[in-house]
Amino acid sequence: MGDATIDERKRELRAHLKRLRRELGEDGRAGADAGIEANVLALPEFAEAEVLLAYLDFGPEVRTRGIIQAAWDAGKVVALPWCVPGTHEMRWYRVTSFDALVRSKLGVEEPMPDAANEQLLGTGERMIAIVPGLTFDVAGYRLGYGGGFYDTFLATFDGVSVGLCREATWSQDLSAEGIIDAHDLPVRVVVTEGRTVRVGPS
Repeated sequence: MGDATIDERKRELRAHLKRLRRELGEDGRAGADAGIEANVLALPEFAEAEVLLAYLDFGPEVRTRGIIQAAWDAGKVVALPWCVPGTHEMRWYRVTSFDALVRSKLGVEEPMPDAANEQLLGTGERMIAIVPGLTFDVAGYRLGYGGGFYDTFLATFDGVSVGLCREATWSQDLSAEGIIDAHDLPVRVVVTEGRTVRVGPS
C-alpha cells in the first residue's frame, strides 16, 4: 500500500514537472540551459576529471551537448550510456564525436555497444557523471523518468555525480513530498542556472 502511494505521488509529480517544463518554452529552456552549462564548466570537479560520463539530451531535457564538446576540447574522455535491454543497467562507451552515434527505436541517440570502446568504472580514473532528472532537491535526491537506470548506476559509482536541473523545476525537499524510498540515492552536486549545491563529499 505504501509503495503504491509512493508510485502514485511520483506519477502526479512527473506530470506536474513535465507541464512546467513545457510551459518554459524553447527559449526559456535554452536560456536556463546556457546558465547550467556555464556553471558545470566552472566546477573544479569538471576541470579535474579525466573522464566525463554524460547523458545526451533528448527533447526538452537539459542540454548536455555543449558540456560534452567542452570535455572533448579539454582532452577528456567522454562516454555515453547504452541501456542493456531487459535490465536496469547501463554500460558506458567512449565516443569522440556526435557523428558516431546511432538512433534507437525510441529516437534517442546512443553509442554503438562496441567492447573495444567500453569505459569501465572503478578504473582509478577521476570521473564525473552528469545525471538527468525531472527535478532535484537540496539534498541531492532526484525524480527521474521511472526506468531505474540511474538508481542502479549511482549505487556503484564512486566518482562525482552531478545532477542538472532548471530552477523552474527545482524541488526544495522531495522527502517531504513522500516520494523518496530506500532505492533512491542522491547525487553529490546539483547545478541549476542559479546555484551550485554540494550535498555530499567531493
